[in-house]
Amino acid sequence: MPILEYRTAGESHGPALVALVEGMPAGVPVDLALINGELTRRQGGYGRGGRMRIERDSVTVLSGVRRGVTMGSPIALQIVNRDTRLEEAPPVHRPRPGHADLAGSLKWLSNDCRETLERASARETAARVAAGALAKCVLREFAVDVVGYVVRVFDVEAMVAPSATIAELRAARDANELYCPDAAAAARMEAAIREAAADKDTVGGVVEVRVEGHPPGLGSSMRWQDKLDGRLMQAVGSIQAIKGVEIGQGFASARARGSRVHDAIDFDNARRGRVSLGYTRRSNNAGGLEGGMSNGEPIVLRAAMKPISTLLQGMDSVNLLTKAAERSDYERSDVCAVPAASVAAENVVAFEMTRAFLEKYGGDTLREVRAAYEWYLNAARSL
Repeated sequence: MPILEYRTAGESHGPALVALVEGMPAGVPVDLALINGELTRRQGGYGRGGRMRIERDSVTVLSGVRRGVTMGSPIALQIVNRDTRLEEAPPVHRPRPGHADLAGSLKWLSNDCRETLERASARETAARVAAGALAKCVLREFAVDVVGYVVRVFDVEAMVAPSATIAELRAARDANELYCPDAAAAARMEAAIREAAADKDTVGGVVEVRVEGHPPGLGSSMRWQDKLDGRLMQAVGSIQAIKGVEIGQGFASARARGSRVHDAIDFDNARRGRVSLGYTRRSNNAGGLEGGMSNGEPIVLRAAMKPISTLLQGMDSVNLLTKAAERSDYERSDVCAVPAASVAAENVVAFEMTRAFLEKYGGDTLREVRAAYEWYLNAARSL
């Protein structure tokens, strides 16, 4: 059974974005409505700019699926761009602070930042969302659920009950354009974004992702490369503009004693038939991960997104041709993309969870995966 992985290709204003997914078992029903729904959510969210009013993202399956079911071969997903001005787009000689412009120009020995920014653009996350949503088609077969939402924009923080179910979080999130389960906070976030727009500025925030219904033992403590917490942080940390990732109590645990951090263990025989296998925790400060492995509790991860680097007012920069001090170039952009980042985070987490799931229960077909999963649960319950 090959390892589940994916690659993306395409530029922001090129003909299309492509995700190539390899290692999917045969026999998985592919829900195109689910994938396209996630692409639509990624385009939305309060604070988005003019580009997202142009695009109409949807996926075309080019290979690997027959009659709505995976065949075990590589799956190519294409998202066509409507704004395809790559060849006609003007050069960019004044790099934007905070973007990949200057670092990329120096790396690839070019004074035209366009050649870097087209690939570095967050437009690339559309392909990652498509791959993650495809992976959800595996997770749903085993009742594993993933939800992402906004918990902070600028200085406005949401109140999210730890006891809220994923269904409750999703319903509350989908009720507003901030993708925030706290309606009162969402209204204040919207005001903060409007104020930044009036000042020709941008704002960032924090997103949270929760995973439930997964079994313990995903990931491994045997090799550092296989630790699930590190893999999840890398997946989310690679999203454009993400500058910090924490799991569970995260950085707050550094300010507390161990007796207030670690999650006491109990056993409830009534829950022995569930994926928790009967073991319960009195808290979830570890965020569902210990020793690089899932411990059966919900996985809770948060990520901090910096403000968008493209400011309508510009920032002090240097012309790469003349070396003269000038204001940075402006590329059509957003005032706030935190809601969109929550969609990207949810789906890259879903992909990494699916990869870990298939590593443990892998088979060439969904039937084999299901058999291995059921065997494991029965064996674990008999311990």
